[in-house]
Amino acid sequence: MARGALHFEAPDPLRFPALRLAAEALATGGTAPAVLGAANEVAVEAFLGGALRFGEIARVVETVLGKLEVTAGLELAELREADRRARAAARACIRELR
Repeated sequence: MARGALHFEAPDPLRFPALRLAAEALATGGTAPAVLGAANEVAVEAFLGGALRFGEIARVVETVLGKLEVTAGLELAELREADRRARAAARACIRELR
C-alpha cells in the first residue's frame, strides 16, 4: 500500500535551537558533547518537575556550554568531571531563572 511522498526541509534553527547546539557541540568535540548532554538532562528534569518552561531548556544548555571550558581530552575521568561541572552549572542557571 503506497502512501504519499515525504518531503524534508532543513530544520529552522530559531524554532529548534537544541539542534544547532548539538551540531556545534559535535563540531567542537572534546568534552562539549558531554557538557551538552549533562546540561540537557538537568534542564529537562527541571522542566518535567515544573521548575522550567520548555523554551528555557535550550537557553540553559547554551548558557552552560558558553560558561564551561571544553577540553580536548576524552579520558573517562575528564568526561565525568565535565559532566559533574555541567550539571552544577545547569542547576545554578535554573536557580537564576526562577
